[in-house]
Amino acid sequence: MKTKLLQSINYSFFVKAAFASFGAYFCMYAFRKPFTVALFDDISFWGVDYKILLIISQIIGYTLSKFVGIKLISEMQSKHRIWYLVGLILLAEFFLLGFALTPAPYNIFFMFLNGLPLGMIWGIVFSFIEGRKSSELLGVVLCSSFVVSSGMVKSVGKFTMDVFGVTEFWMPFITGICFIPLLILFSYLLNKLPEPNIEDNVEKTKRIPLNRKERFTIFRAFSLPLISFISFYLMLTSLRDFRDNFSRELWDVIGYADSSSIYTISEIPIAIFVFIILGITGSIVNNYKAFKIYHYILFFGSILIGLSTYLFHLHIISPFLWMTVSGFGLYLCYIPFNGIFYDRMIATYQIKANVGFLVYISDAFGYLGSICVLLFKNFLYQDISWLDFFMNATYCVAGLGVFTTLISYISFCQLYKKRNEYYELSV
Repeated sequence: MKTKLLQSINYSFFVKAAFASFGAYFCMYAFRKPFTVALFDDISFWGVDYKILLIISQIIGYTLSKFVGIKLISEMQSKHRIWYLVGLILLAEFFLLGFALTPAPYNIFFMFLNGLPLGMIWGIVFSFIEGRKSSELLGVVLCSSFVVSSGMVKSVGKFTMDVFGVTEFWMPFITGICFIPLLILFSYLLNKLPEPNIEDNVEKTKRIPLNRKERFTIFRAFSLPLISFISFYLMLTSLRDFRDNFSRELWDVIGYADSSSIYTISEIPIAIFVFIILGITGSIVNNYKAFKIYHYILFFGSILIGLSTYLFHLHIISPFLWMTVSGFGLYLCYIPFNGIFYDRMIATYQIKANVGFLVYISDAFGYLGSICVLLFKNFLYQDISWLDFFMNATYCVAGLGVFTTLISYISFCQLYKKRNEYYELSV
């Protein structure tokens, strides 16, 4: 049975917006993730593996970018978005050239610089599609890009090394070059999308830039559930980033060392099933009902992460099935925080704001947590294997996810009952 939302969607606009946003963010990963497929064997500095230093360096830059984005993205005017989008990604590619030309360990600094502009891209791309009747469905399509894109660009990067003999230091830059024409095309298509119309503004609340005072007002009003979810997202991002950055090491140790396609093959079913579940939820017209269902999804995803690891530990399921199922649970929890959960929250409580502000608060602390996990693993627990560390982390994330989701659900339900008294936030 079709919902009213599905019947009212402008499908011509939806297809164009989905294609453009998916493609634009897909391309961004070609400038961020390919280097992680390289092993950089037998290279270390100051007693630390060189690859780990590169990952930490890029994440520090990416994290700083998220903190800057709390202000920059929430205040950005729509007429400037296209220039920021293309300019920042090309700047990141320029720093990859610096990485290739500069000898190690001095090129580590260029990986830090590469992360600085890329942290802004998500907020810019999502700003093109937020605040519309179909924004959640578009958000699901957009989010599915980073489920498959990371694996795809790693496959491209590994292909350039295996087939064309590109060195590990030049591979990130060469991979980025391949995606520049597509980046420009998708950015152009994004910029051609019309602004939200009157019906969009009525159903999803008009989205506006926010100044510092307005940001503080919103955060204070929803402080308890937001702090709960930021705590969960901190651990969730750390796990997701660890899985992504060290996927080569994880797949190698469980028996897939000779496969360059495994990074893509394993992620495609995850993207499909996550898209179906979140797509169905996003098609629900009633904002409050859909907002509650997102909590059910987060609870289920948390259980799935921990249960699949436990079954793998008991040798009940195969390594491939475990990586796929745990990845499915991980992305089922991770993706809603990248816009669609907060988009529905704004609509539910009729907050005149924008998604970028809430997403970038979560992202800033999420990637800060990712840095802490990397430092924790590599300086305090060097002797524990990548696999054992990852498995232990899944249990921690699963437990925290169940706990914080329950707190948030209760808190948001109470806030909804009092919304007429407290939450007509005409900021």
